[in-house]
Amino acid sequence: MIAYRQSFRLALPLILSNASAPLLGMVDTAVVGRLPEPHHLGAVALGAVVMSTLTWLHGFLRIGTGGLTAQAFGAGDGEALAIVPMRAALVAIAAALLLLAASPLLIAGTHHLFAPGEAVADGLDRYLAIRFLGFPAILLTQVAIGWFLGQQRAILALTVMLFANLLNAALDILFVIRLGYGTEGVATATVMAEYAGLAVAVLFARRVFCRLASPRPHLSRIIDAAALLRFFRLSRDLVLRTLVLEIVFISFAAVGSRQGEVILAANAVLMNFFTLQAHGLDGFSDATEAMTGRAVGRRSPVELQEAVIAGFVNAGLLSCLIAAAFAAFGPAIVGVLTTIDEVRATANIYLPYIMLLPLVSVWAFIMDGAFFGATRARELRNAMLLAVFVFVVSALTLAPLLGNHGLWLAFLIFMAARGIILFRIYWRADRGAGFARF
Repeated sequence: MIAYRQSFRLALPLILSNASAPLLGMVDTAVVGRLPEPHHLGAVALGAVVMSTLTWLHGFLRIGTGGLTAQAFGAGDGEALAIVPMRAALVAIAAALLLLAASPLLIAGTHHLFAPGEAVADGLDRYLAIRFLGFPAILLTQVAIGWFLGQQRAILALTVMLFANLLNAALDILFVIRLGYGTEGVATATVMAEYAGLAVAVLFARRVFCRLASPRPHLSRIIDAAALLRFFRLSRDLVLRTLVLEIVFISFAAVGSRQGEVILAANAVLMNFFTLQAHGLDGFSDATEAMTGRAVGRRSPVELQEAVIAGFVNAGLLSCLIAAAFAAFGPAIVGVLTTIDEVRATANIYLPYIMLLPLVSVWAFIMDGAFFGATRARELRNAMLLAVFVFVVSALTLAPLLGNHGLWLAFLIFMAARGIILFRIYWRADRGAGFARF
């Protein structure tokens, strides 16, 4: 029972902090949507896609830091607990500087990718020019969040993210509604909130550092070539996994768009359900990561198995609740997300797939957490490659026969394949116990 309570205790603040992200997006949309010209909303929407994609690609900083920290935490290695975030911070700073240096090329690339109109393009350029200045804060905060989660300090992660998101919303209202700064106001509010969030994270990190029973690590230990190479290998595999996963979502949208604007719009509405359930299940995935990493650090097969089982049980119960909520309120949620009758009617046809999605995908989320905690990035990458192959074959086979029904079936098969493949690897490692012995 202790593992179940620990999993829930870690996951709850993470679920709450994850839920604040889409709420912030709604505030951004509502604030910019009050401006008289529609190009402001278009510029912010496209800019947000660019920023979220680049941030997601650097998610290895949070995941890698979290997994390595959890292992050091489990092993009681105070020196490693201090070194891991410093080493990751160096990588984060280097990545941020590269993004800043490449920002003119990246901004120009968005024009070729999206082909926006003149007014939207101008707003997009100004929005991204400001938002790119926030990358040092974004990436360093990811390191801090991973470090907190690896030590099972979920409340600190929740506080940092909630503070930044609430401040962002308040500054949005001030700069856009009160002062009329438009697109630049939204971007400036976000960057200021990102640096404020980083400041809070640094304050928390300093307090935690002071409590570590270890001397201040020497610079030579932080920039140790072998350790940095291990982190880069871990990061490489996680980035490749993310890129491959992105192929699925791009392919899903592309196949849907070939079936007409109504299907494309309906699928976009329904994907909000996937995002919503992902925020909930991600909380238990992160909790499983922290508990698994600690078990690996302690080389305790029993604790590792308890962590995974607790994650499956708790996340499984949550997935049942989410599925029931989608069944009860799905049409109402669709009605809130779109006012177009034809899109509403089409989206409602495919709601049964959405109701099944939490029950099918929960396995993938928990297995992801277990592999993240054990820093088994190579297996994660390979499993994702195989699952994407399954998706492509399923989509090419089912979509021509069943249309959009076939596309959603292929997506369900993809999510199931992710969980099954990873679970098979996990089970073959002495029923998971082998994870704690490498």
